[in-house]
Amino acid sequence: MTTASPTRTATPSPILLMARHAAALRAQGQDVIDLTLGEPDFDAPAHVLLATHAALGQRQSYSPANGLPRLREAIRWRVRHDRGLHYREDQVAVGCGAKQVIFNAFMATLQPGDEVLLPAPYWASYPDMIRLCGAQPVVLPTTAAEGFRLTAEHLAAALELSPNARWLVLNAPGNPSGSTYSVAQLRELAEVLRGYPQLMILSDDIYAEIRFTDQPYATLAAVAEDLNERTLLVDGVSKAYAMTGWRVGWGCGPAPLVAAINAIQSQNCTQTSTLSQLATIAALEGERDFLSERNAIYRQRRDAALAVLRTSQTLDVLSPEGAFYLLPRIKGTHDDQDVAMDLLKVGVATVPGSAFGAPGHLRLSFATDQATLVKGCQRLVSALGDRP
Repeated sequence: MTTASPTRTATPSPILLMARHAAALRAQGQDVIDLTLGEPDFDAPAHVLLATHAALGQRQSYSPANGLPRLREAIRWRVRHDRGLHYREDQVAVGCGAKQVIFNAFMATLQPGDEVLLPAPYWASYPDMIRLCGAQPVVLPTTAAEGFRLTAEHLAAALELSPNARWLVLNAPGNPSGSTYSVAQLRELAEVLRGYPQLMILSDDIYAEIRFTDQPYATLAAVAEDLNERTLLVDGVSKAYAMTGWRVGWGCGPAPLVAAINAIQSQNCTQTSTLSQLATIAALEGERDFLSERNAIYRQRRDAALAVLRTSQTLDVLSPEGAFYLLPRIKGTHDDQDVAMDLLKVGVATVPGSAFGAPGHLRLSFATDQATLVKGCQRLVSALGDRP
């Protein structure tokens, strides 16, 4: 069988690969604690389940490729209410999760020779998405000392060296770092971006509602509205609403880009599930008291895991400001993939940091119950010991 050229070939998700390893060992009767998947262990909100049950008796017809009109209105209202941003109906694209919206945006705009600026650590799927669309990721390493944030100085230097850059990806709170940006930091980035009008900005806000700081949420689209003619704000219900399998995400941005995204959507899968869209309407229009309650639980889990990990002389780990991941660094020179496989043998599944552009690190998800999480971290610390 002949496959596509290397620039258009994807590799399997390293996150799902480690999760499959863990599942295979459990199927053999081994006790394995799985800290790989970024999947909330909560149920979808009760009012969403009730609305979905009520809709089951209705005919689920095709919707427009860009989603049901009422869903697009609910998205516009939610973005206006939460972020003070106003989008027209033709500036909203709906897809099968935020992931598909991002892919469709890249597919609509990237050509061979184009580059995408990708601050690291980054979500593991970004590089393959970019390559599948014929372009190349340009990785911009960040450091723990910078809080794993892209600085304006670093961005300016990268743009000078990347004349073919077509997109900049910003993901905050970040997966896997949990880092957020302040208004001041985003304004500094925006000042640099104003000098490069050919550059599109992807603002991946999928973890926007899962935060542990007191400062209001800041997104580039709200901080620098003059850049909105080339900014795509992406979000969805997977993380905040614990609706990963429902597969509904959206993008808000310039109408020509949204039209191109919708055209691709109409050809590659027509639409996301009508039933899932109805559930998402209920999620966006309904009460959201559960968000603060769940964030408090996530914060407790984060702190409990940090307390265990910080007993190790082998690990350095920052406290994430959002999302539900920890990214401990293994001190010394170690192959994080080998370490992750060694940990799997003693019953704890993690993801190698190299999958996220963070070699020498491990990613742990704390989207699991606290007792299991603590037990997994204890196994990890014990297995690593005091290796140099």
